[in-house]
Amino acid sequence: MRRAVCPGSFDPVTNGHLDIVGRAAKLFDEVVVAVGVNMSKNRLFTPEERIVMLEEATGDLANVRVSGFDGLIVDFCREIGAVAIVKGLRGAGDYEYELPMAQMNSHLTDVETVFLPGAVGNAFVSSSLIKEVAALGGDVRGLVPEAVREQLVARLAERSSP
Repeated sequence: MRRAVCPGSFDPVTNGHLDIVGRAAKLFDEVVVAVGVNMSKNRLFTPEERIVMLEEATGDLANVRVSGFDGLIVDFCREIGAVAIVKGLRGAGDYEYELPMAQMNSHLTDVETVFLPGAVGNAFVSSSLIKEVAALGGDVRGLVPEAVREQLVARLAERSSP
């Protein structure tokens, strides 16, 4: 079985993330969406909330499962027997950022990194931008799953109320 990992913080999961996961699911026997649970990072959603959102968003993909991880992604890959890390690239900036990490991961283990270009319609979408636009009252419909949008709006309302 050829297993791949799609790692990220997914705070929150976007349609761009789901595009990469869905396309990876067509290339590998199993895809594990690996949610970083580093507690030192300031996240809008808890690791458990992000895992649940991803499980709901990927529920229609039979060969995809979601798991939390902490530490090095290559250690997680080794633990679950993954042969590849799949990363989405929105543009040249992502490539510049991701390439050294891919090279370090290659140095540390025999897990390959596979880059998939983001779909044109999702090329501008990032979790950070989604949070910023939503916090300022912008409409992020169509950029995240509807259930995620509802949770995002509710969480931002909680944080802004006195």
